[in-house]
Amino acid sequence: MKKHFSLISQYAIGILFGSGLIISGMSNPQKILSFLDIAGLWDPSLLFVMGGAVLVGLAGFYLAGKRSEAFFGGALHIPSRRDISRPLVIGSFIFGAGWGIAGFCPGPALVALGAGHVKAFVFVIAMLVGMLICERFFTAHRKQA
Repeated sequence: MKKHFSLISQYAIGILFGSGLIISGMSNPQKILSFLDIAGLWDPSLLFVMGGAVLVGLAGFYLAGKRSEAFFGGALHIPSRRDISRPLVIGSFIFGAGWGIAGFCPGPALVALGAGHVKAFVFVIAMLVGMLICERFFTAHRKQA
């Protein structure tokens, strides 16, 4: 019963997240590209969406830090590393470049894909290929070390 409730709540949270992306316009790549165009017709609305997400995230991590298990049971895995590593910096640059070129990041791309946008389909395929390449590279790199 607990597992079914967990799946239902995860689905509901996904619907809430996707709805928020649609309502805020963040599933529209032009909205993102307008935010990144600081020398042109800059649209600061993404700044407010990000600020709201950061506040929700801070509250969530604060509450999670006081728990010993996940809300629906099981182990609670909170990242402990806080260092800035070379792979983190390289990955951030790649993520930012993709975001700036396409106007999508993973969440909004999946929402736009669900809405049938061809550009989102191309982005999601490229994202999956990039994830596979990264996994193979790091798996091979870990075996050598």
